[in-house]
Amino acid sequence: MTTKKTEYVAGGVIRTDRTQKVIHLVFTGHEFADGGEFIRSVLKKHSIQASFFLTGDFYRNPEFADLLSALKKEGHYLGAHSDKHLLYCSWEKRDSLLVTKEAFYRDVLDNYAAMERFGVKRADARYFLPAFEWYNDTISAWTKELGFVLVNFTPGTYSNADWTHPELGNQYLSSDMIYARILRFEQSRPGGLNGFLLLTHIGTDPRRKDKFYNRLDELVMTLKNKGYRFALLSESID
Repeated sequence: MTTKKTEYVAGGVIRTDRTQKVIHLVFTGHEFADGGEFIRSVLKKHSIQASFFLTGDFYRNPEFADLLSALKKEGHYLGAHSDKHLLYCSWEKRDSLLVTKEAFYRDVLDNYAAMERFGVKRADARYFLPAFEWYNDTISAWTKELGFVLVNFTPGTYSNADWTHPELGNQYLSSDMIYARILRFEQSRPGGLNGFLLLTHIGTDPRRKDKFYNRLDELVMTLKNKGYRFALLSESID
């Protein structure tokens, strides 16, 4: 059971308590991990922990093994993000499923199987963040049936747009734009970033040269100076 102050969209947790100046840093990953060591160093510098939701393909990539072992050793949350980074429901019609229940179960459980090689058991990773950060009520219900809690980013800051690159045209957001939007949201909205699941990526397409993770140290310092602290999801979700 989650706290009464937890906020949901389509059955998934998208924000924790708005009355607490707590931010949950969330990183997702599938193909790329170029920011991994830098992100890790920033978190270590500030003595804060974050949640990493990664695909089965990410966990199985031998190039990422040392990074994953280090993140686990340092107490960060390692979670699941779909084994094969599947799109579970239609972008155009959210209630239209693109996978069967059997296929969804297999995808999620294969992801958890890949996590076990790093000593992460199902009981250690009860939060699940769907690929593409896109799901519906049915996916949330199936997640619950498997014994997990579906979570997603808190909307409004466009922090998750750090995956975009210039070749995408108008869809591309520079790091300056993302950074400015985060701070503008914090300053202009009641509750600021309280209870936020602030999502960015552990690595991005090589076509994006302007890596937002390079701004993480600056962002953390700025938000700390505003009175925020950073915590794992388990602190805020029962």
